[in-house]
Amino acid sequence: MFKLISGFFPNVANYWDIFMQALQATYQMFFIAGILTLLIGGIFGIALVVSKLDGIKPNRGVHFILEIITNIFRAVPFIILLIFLIPLTRSITGTSIGVKGAVVPLVFGAVPFYTRQVETALADVDAGKIEAARSMGSGTLGIVFRVYLHEALPDLIRVTTITAISLIGLTTSAGAVGAGGIGSFAINYGQNLHYQDIVNLCVILLLIIVSLIQLLGNTLSRATVNKELFHK
Repeated sequence: MFKLISGFFPNVANYWDIFMQALQATYQMFFIAGILTLLIGGIFGIALVVSKLDGIKPNRGVHFILEIITNIFRAVPFIILLIFLIPLTRSITGTSIGVKGAVVPLVFGAVPFYTRQVETALADVDAGKIEAARSMGSGTLGIVFRVYLHEALPDLIRVTTITAISLIGLTTSAGAVGAGGIGSFAINYGQNLHYQDIVNLCVILLLIIVSLIQLLGNTLSRATVNKELFHK
């Protein structure tokens, strides 16, 4: 593989160790921030649906606070958010650069987006099924897990796929301010040194990664839909 890359992308071969470190940094940022986004954004999205006025457990205060937080951080462009969160990032991780310095702004950038995606997916669940579950004595958690998450699973997989692809884009943007990863490698060793083959390989890699994520998401979504149809 190294010989193949050195033939088509000679400057990448010259910086091979740095290139591999960039790949590892991208993976770490995506994995760590992705897990946190999945957990926090999922909880926030569920809470927004549950706490709305016509939800299964209305709570005006909780709903208002979550709406404000989500709207504020969705409105701020990610590059500006990176700079704005530098003091908080340093206080949490001890640094504002590298993988550690990128995780905090990545989570703040991705969670509001995923929260809205989850909220939209859950809002499409048939109200009749929710009422049926309530009439059978299901509590809030029972309705969330047995109705909302179960019925919206195909849509949740789709929105998770969309968020994962968006997060890949955020990791490359984070590279512009010293976070490392493929984005940083493309800028520092491709654009700044005028090595077009480095930029080309980074673009190809990102296309492959995004395509694989989309393929996996589509496959899982279709599988869950087919399973639901089989049980019906």
